[in-house]
Amino acid sequence: METVNALKIRNNLGAVLDRLSESGEPILISKGRKIRAVLVTPEQFERRFLDWQAESEKKRFLENFKRLKKNRQGNLHSLDVLRRLRGYTE
Repeated sequence: METVNALKIRNNLGAVLDRLSESGEPILISKGRKIRAVLVTPEQFERRFLDWQAESEKKRFLENFKRLKKNRQGNLHSLDVLRRLRGYTE
């Protein structure tokens, strides 16, 4: 993996992005002798962070579900509500 300092990125961003596209390998970005970031291709980003995004969506969905469940009124179940909405008699 190639390491590039922040100043070189600022002055030669186009060339660095070209090398990233050609090699396909992530490029480490350093500032003050410390790695601060990593440049990856869009394909690598999607492959590596798709699970993270899915987990985040799952958490948000479950939180909304729990919130709605707390706001439930009475002991009506969803099946009973659907039957009433559709006009079925109990």
